[in-house]
Amino acid sequence: MPLPNLDMDALRSLVAILHLGGLARAAERIGRSPSAISQQMRKLELQLGEPLFRKQGRRVVLTEAGDRVHAYACRILELNDEAVHAVRGAAIDGTVRFGLPGDFAESWLPVALGQFRKAYPAVRVDVLVEPNRLLLERLDRGELDLVLAMNQGGRADAERLATLPMTWIGPAGTGEVVRPDAVLDLALYQPPCFFRQAGTAALDRAGIAWRPAFVTASLHSLWAGVAAGLGITVRTGADLPRSLMRLDERHGLPPLPGVDLCLHTAAGPMSVALTHLRQAVREQARTHLGLAGNRGNRDGNLRVRVHFF
Repeated sequence: MPLPNLDMDALRSLVAILHLGGLARAAERIGRSPSAISQQMRKLELQLGEPLFRKQGRRVVLTEAGDRVHAYACRILELNDEAVHAVRGAAIDGTVRFGLPGDFAESWLPVALGQFRKAYPAVRVDVLVEPNRLLLERLDRGELDLVLAMNQGGRADAERLATLPMTWIGPAGTGEVVRPDAVLDLALYQPPCFFRQAGTAALDRAGIAWRPAFVTASLHSLWAGVAAGLGITVRTGADLPRSLMRLDERHGLPPLPGVDLCLHTAAGPMSVALTHLRQAVREQARTHLGLAGNRGNRDGNLRVRVHFF
C-alpha cells in the first residue's frame, strides 16, 4: 500500500500550535478557524494511524507519536521554505543595515539572520549591536535601515511586536534576597537605562534600600557580575544564561512593568531586500518569544507572559 503524502498545511498548523502555545493562537496567526485547525489535526491522525494529542489534566499535549511528527514537520517545512526562498530569493539583492540590542545578539537573532542569508544569498546584511538609544540615533541619522529596540513605542516609526515582562534576575540557586538589615546590591547598566530606572523606582516605592554595586555598559559583563553574586539586575529574562535565574515576589522583590519590543524602519521608500528582512525579523521574533513565553523559569513555577500585537 502506498504511503500517504502528509498535508503540508496541516504540518505547518501542527508546528504553529506548538510554537505559539495553543490552537487558538495558531488559528489566528495562520488565518484559519480553530475548527479548521482541529480538522487538519484529525486528518494527520488518520493518515498516520496514531493519535497526536492526549489530555493531561485540563491541557492537551503531544503523544509520543505527535512529538516525533512535530520533529519531522519542522524539518519538512524548513526544506520546503528553503527551496521556495532559494528560487525566489536569488533575484533579490541589495544591502540592509540592521541594528539590535545585545539582549538578542547572542541567542535567536543570529540564527534567524543566518536563515535569511540562505534564503536571500544576494542580500548583504550589515549588523550593528549597540544599546537601544544609540541604535535609534543612528537610524535617525540615516546610518541604519532597520532597528529592533525596546521601550521606544512612543516613536512614530515604532511597530510593536510584543510587550515583554521585566523580571529580577540573580545567580542560579538564589534564596533570600531582601533582608531588613541590609542594603540590596544591584548590578546595573550605566545610565540612561530604562531597566535601571524601572528597577530602582520599584525598590524605592517598596521602601527597599539599594546601592549600585556593579555598573557596566556590556550585557556580557552584566551577566558575569550577576552570576558572580555582585548584585541582582533587571532585564526581560529572555535567553538567560544557565548560571542565572528569574526572581520574583517570593524573594521579597516588588513587581516590575513590561517593556515594548518594537521594529523601527528608516524613513523613505523601502527596498525589496529591506521589506523581506523586516518580515523575517518580525516572524522570528514572534515565534521565538512565543516559545520563550511558554517555557517558564527553571524552577517551573514562574511563567513569563508575552503579549503580542
